[in-house]
Amino acid sequence: MDRPVPSAPKRTPLTASMAKTGAPIMAQPLPTVEEVSAGGIVMDSSTDLLNVAIIARLNRGGRLEWCLPKGHPENQENNEEAAIREIEEETGIQGKVLSALGSIDYWFTVSGHRVHKTVHHFLLLSIGGHLTIENDPDHEAVDVAWVPLADLGRKLSFPNERRIADLAREVLPRYL
Repeated sequence: MDRPVPSAPKRTPLTASMAKTGAPIMAQPLPTVEEVSAGGIVMDSSTDLLNVAIIARLNRGGRLEWCLPKGHPENQENNEEAAIREIEEETGIQGKVLSALGSIDYWFTVSGHRVHKTVHHFLLLSIGGHLTIENDPDHEAVDVAWVPLADLGRKLSFPNERRIADLAREVLPRYL
């Protein structure tokens, strides 16, 4: 005698998120904000090491990251003027622009919006000052150091800034 095979109960397919209608909720795109910063490589040519002033910041995870000084233009500043001011505020070193090095851009998400950031980098020659983070109005820098240009690529935390350091090494012979 053949017995009937019980059928499996019907199941509603699971979705990641369901509204009252059972339809998936579509994610709303995050608003995008455009940001511009300027900064770069300020070097001390008084020694053969060609030291470069870099700063350390703590990321959101609390990890120390060494990077090139940079910040947002204020008022009617152009990118060169902003780079000079930001480098002096974050490192204590006054600089004179020798050359534009190029721009990098990247994306990140913060506080419910996406940020598309473009950073314009310049090569500067140190003309005064001394290393300090005491004049950083935003208190983003937690340390500052002179690093020989030859070691800069190993010290910087971000690949795009390492490429800027490579560009600086390429154009530097024109100015020394």
